[in-house]
Amino acid sequence: MADNDLFRVRFQELKPAMRPEEAHLESSRCLYCYDAPCIQACPTHIDVPRFIKQIASKNVEGSGKTILEANALGHSCARVCPVEVLCEGSCVYLAWHEKPIEIARLQRYATDHLHENDLEPFKPGKDNGKPVAVIGAGPAGLSCAYYLRRLGHPVTVFEKQKVPGGLNSHGVAEYKMTQETSLDEVKKLLELGAKLEDGVEIGKDVTAALLEKKFSAVFVGIGLGPTNRLNVPGEELDGVWDALSFIWHVKRRKLAPLGKSETTIVIGAGNTSIDAVTQSKRTGAGRVLMAYRRGESDMSAYDFEYALAKSDGAEFLWNAAPVAILGRKKVEGVRFQRTKLKKDGSLELLKETFDVKCDRVIKAIGQSKLTGLASKLGLGLDQGGRIAVNPTTLATSRKRWFAGGDSINGGKEVVNAAADGKRAAWHIHASLTGAKTPAPEHAYWVATIEGKKLVQTPNPAERLNG
Repeated sequence: MADNDLFRVRFQELKPAMRPEEAHLESSRCLYCYDAPCIQACPTHIDVPRFIKQIASKNVEGSGKTILEANALGHSCARVCPVEVLCEGSCVYLAWHEKPIEIARLQRYATDHLHENDLEPFKPGKDNGKPVAVIGAGPAGLSCAYYLRRLGHPVTVFEKQKVPGGLNSHGVAEYKMTQETSLDEVKKLLELGAKLEDGVEIGKDVTAALLEKKFSAVFVGIGLGPTNRLNVPGEELDGVWDALSFIWHVKRRKLAPLGKSETTIVIGAGNTSIDAVTQSKRTGAGRVLMAYRRGESDMSAYDFEYALAKSDGAEFLWNAAPVAILGRKKVEGVRFQRTKLKKDGSLELLKETFDVKCDRVIKAIGQSKLTGLASKLGLGLDQGGRIAVNPTTLATSRKRWFAGGDSINGGKEVVNAAADGKRAAWHIHASLTGAKTPAPEHAYWVATIEGKKLVQTPNPAERLNG
């Protein structure tokens, strides 16, 4: 079997596309709840019963429009959203111990229809002469640009990388979404007329003062920085990777720099750790271990992600803190120190240490915050080093500068970034034109995931009229 064919087999999509017959049957199962919990559980508040009913009535284009009305990133979210915790996890069928509606696959069915037939359900608004700069072509920035164009604002998106899309293009496991799908969505989002300036580094190539001179407002969607350091001896050895770089090579099919591995150790226990574990197995690593300084019940990865790693044959080391990466020039192993959880929740390092032989180490312990860039842009930070914003308007400490996505929440889901972009777009528009926030059709809830649980807080939702 050729390498490309082998790659396709090992990285088959976890949530494959629906056939028309499947979509019709599944959409017919929906109860179209009046006070639908799936709407409340979605951070962008997609009208799920409506778009599913439109599929059932064979109005697939209308279904796609309903989705994009609420979530500009609906195409990628159908693939990468942790729906088991969000919309599908709130389906009323679960209370009856029955299978929930496959909302994500139905959403993909509708948005695939738009992409395959080159359909764009919305048009840019009439030019209002109030240009807006968007920093970052990731989910938050692209979502903001999309809604700003619908409101009539000229928009320029500045992106440091030559390939736009943020983590959708660079850091999502290939079996969840391909880079091709991400870039196709970026192309569709920009079709409303936003201008993309890639390869431009804000703070270096373009200053904050210049942005304020050329634009009426600025949205900051810079995301997060590099993977955090372990700060242990041996971290610079050949064979030590950060998870995002590792995943980026996999997505580009550039496996040669990764080399072959008999044993890979992934440090961390979040969802990115799982992506690194499963992709290590699928790219040929003989043995893969995920090591975490705390216990199994403390890991932040979702249960369904954990189950995927186990099904791929991963092994797990609990209560093991890395204290050194071993080797002279290349990785030869990792030295761990046993830990114990105290009653107050802190960790106690025990005297016992042990070594595990390996030839590759992948760090997946979270990303650093871009505090330096935020400070250079004159933006205030909160105590956690995130860009501080007004929780309602997403306005920053700098006049007519707004922010959203991972740079303000520390790292959440694509759908949260999309919701931030939409909310910021409306408040940018209101601040520049004096427009009033339209009354919501009904009280929505702000949905987010804290730890591994869905948390909902009441808040009126701003919606753009389609």
